[in-house]
Amino acid sequence: MDYCGDFIELLGPDISTKILMNLVSPSDLIRVSLVSSSWHQFVIENGLGKLLCLKLFPEISGIVHTIEMNNLIDTVGHKQDDCDELECLRKNHRIYTLLARAFNPFVRKDCISDAIIASSTDNYPEESINNTLEPFDRIDTRASYWSSEGQNNPAVSETLLYKLMTKMCIVTEIHVQPFQAYFQYGFPIYSSKAVRFRMGHKLQSEMTDSLTSSNKWADDEFIWTYTSPEFPMVQENCLQKFKLPEPVLCIGGYMQVELLGRVQRQEMDGLYYIWEVCFEVLARNREMYTFFTTTYTGKWCIFSFSYIHCKIITERHKRLGTNVIEYITSGKGRSC
Repeated sequence: MDYCGDFIELLGPDISTKILMNLVSPSDLIRVSLVSSSWHQFVIENGLGKLLCLKLFPEISGIVHTIEMNNLIDTVGHKQDDCDELECLRKNHRIYTLLARAFNPFVRKDCISDAIIASSTDNYPEESINNTLEPFDRIDTRASYWSSEGQNNPAVSETLLYKLMTKMCIVTEIHVQPFQAYFQYGFPIYSSKAVRFRMGHKLQSEMTDSLTSSNKWADDEFIWTYTSPEFPMVQENCLQKFKLPEPVLCIGGYMQVELLGRVQRQEMDGLYYIWEVCFEVLARNREMYTFFTTTYTGKWCIFSFSYIHCKIITERHKRLGTNVIEYITSGKGRSC
């Protein structure tokens, strides 16, 4: 069979890039890079992994500059002293190819995995934060809602902590529904004045589940990488939708809801309360099993695996000199 030539060489980089950008899957781009060493080099040098990732998920374009300039995300096996241009291109190729493969193209509403803890609860467990995982204000004949403790000062805020379905997702919108006390005179609605959202990751290892076994608030155990603006709430018994100014890449899988201020006083004791029915998070979750964790340098490290075994010593443990080791999982794995 006669040699027909390499179309990338024949067409040139611009036209070849336009053709390859018609691929619909990052897996196709990986296959392209495996055709030959010259094609592999072309894919990396022209940043096709990044271009395809941003084409499929334009929501993350706002954080690209932060990732690259601050070197926030690293890949396993990448040497810190490899700072020449080609190594940086190879590193970015691994990162963006993995991100493109990880995200689910469909927006989901059921993105909250667990309700971790509330800053206060009036009657536990009847009015616990776990009730907010169900989108109903009553189950059978029982009212279903979370209630804060009563306060004389209406300016006192509350915080609720949730764990998301995955450690990496693109959050676009959050829904909150206040509770209307249909069993009280006048059917009062116990909403907050405003709401704010934070997203981030846990600072120390999850070797103990201290948050769920204790009512002590442990906000210092988290690093919040995103804080939304305040959204005003209306005193209505409906699902109120708050669209973030721009989609947020949440790495770490934790969300804190800040309920700011109180508007409704309970007639029987004269105290202000906040009662909520449910919360919903709209997001694009990662589809493949990708693991993100912080290293002792404070960067995010990416693993792609079926099973892996690794040890992470966090910066906090190092600072405290405790040498605490987090065992993530064990088995055979590979880095990207």
